Amino acid sequence: MKLLVKFNLVLIAVFAVGIVPAGILSRNLLQKNARTQVLQDARIMMETALAVRGYTVNQVAPLLKDRLEEKFLPQTVPAYSATEVFNALRQTNPAYTYKEATLNPTNPRDRVVDWEADVVNAFRNDPSKKEIIGDRHTPEGPSLFLSHPIQIKDEKCLSCHTSPETSPASVVKTYGSSNGFGWKMGEVVGAQIVQVPTSLPVGMADQAFKTLMLSLVSVFLATLVVLNVLLEIVIVRPLRRLSQMADRVSLGELDVPEVEVKGRDEVAMLAGSFSRMRISLRKALALLDEE
Repeated sequence: MKLLVKFNLVLIAVFAVGIVPAGILSRNLLQKNARTQVLQDARIMMETALAVRGYTVNQVAPLLKDRLEEKFLPQTVPAYSATEVFNALRQTNPAYTYKEATLNPTNPRDRVVDWEADVVNAFRNDPSKKEIIGDRHTPEGPSLFLSHPIQIKDEKCLSCHTSPETSPASVVKTYGSSNGFGWKMGEVVGAQIVQVPTSLPVGMADQAFKTLMLSLVSVFLATLVVLNVLLEIVIVRPLRRLSQMADRVSLGELDVPEVEVKGRDEVAMLAGSFSRMRISLRKALALLDEE
């Protein structure tokens, strides 16, 4: 096997050993960054929902409070306002969702589905749990969900949810007397759930990973070509000339020209040794002829 072939095989083996863990580490890091970005988007959405709820409670509801006895106005309900804001967002971004999933809601659209019920029950079973993060597969693609518990902490909330008799007549008239009642102070009745698609950030991370790997391979191949050229000029070509000279000397051609290798490296030293050996051999043969 030629020296260049051995050299290339060694370099390729070293590169392969190095690029595998580097690739795994890089991909994990890119995927982690993508998930962090998605989670940050979900937290911004959750903070937006909380801001809308606060605005509704503090500024909208007081203005419409006197009209509730005559007609129920859902715009005074924080959950309704937050949901409506995000429903408007979904018109252009259908994969983004926000829901105040409730076990026993007044508005039927807030009723939990199977997986949402599991989230709510997880909060109910562990009151110390303040956040649940998970992944789901939706019709729009993979998504990450962020959820916070909905816990009754303000007695004002019970004014509409204790019993039909104590609730505003307009509320009972709008939604009936079967749902949304029996809530208790301190009880976890539901969960705010935000869903954010992960397909785009993850796809960008995968594309960045492919670009990185392609760049590393391209740089390695370019480096390999340059090293091969340098190796051919600096080492292989002088060694080939020295080998040819040695062959000719071994066949009795003692007057072959010297192989000049400039420099002070090992190849130059080897060329000098060959030249001295050729001279010594020629002198020894000359002495033998004189005898």
